[in-house]
Amino acid sequence: MLSVVNNDEAWRGRSLLLDEICREGARTMLAAALEAEVDAYLAELVDERDEDGHRLVTRNGHARQRKVQTVAGVVEITAPRVNDRRVDRATGEKAQFKSVIIPPWRRTSPKVTEVLPLLYLHGLSTGDFAPALEGIFGSAAGLSASVITRLTTAWQDEHRAFMARNLADRDYVSDLWT
Repeated sequence: MLSVVNNDEAWRGRSLLLDEICREGARTMLAAALEAEVDAYLAELVDERDEDGHRLVTRNGHARQRKVQTVAGVVEITAPRVNDRRVDRATGEKAQFKSVIIPPWRRTSPKVTEVLPLLYLHGLSTGDFAPALEGIFGSAAGLSASVITRLTTAWQDEHRAFMARNLADRDYVSDLWT
């Protein structure tokens, strides 16, 4: 198993403090970005009113706190909620605010998932992912060997499909030096 060893106890305390500062900065900036996103959405729809003159799109507090895995580590966020009472007349579907920054289902930053294939390509075994990523992202990385195996299988399937694609409709130069 891969492990990170640091014998200098004083330095370890400083690096933990630095990591906490980075996580708190990321949390603060993320919260501000989410608030600004909702403010812009509400400002865009401020004139949307019902028959009684009430706004159709209003703030509705905050969602429950959730953890999001970022490159700065696990960050706890509390996303603002929006009450959107608009209905599309053509389809009858209710309009709904969806954050572009962090969609409701998002629990991991795309940058975190980008590093996984690189670790695999550099020869890290599935059992070594959890301790390696724990050193980078903290103990809550949530990447067990079975998750890494499932992701690896998906990457291999994508690679096989890429290599087996038909290039008959393409005109590539086969030899540049003749």
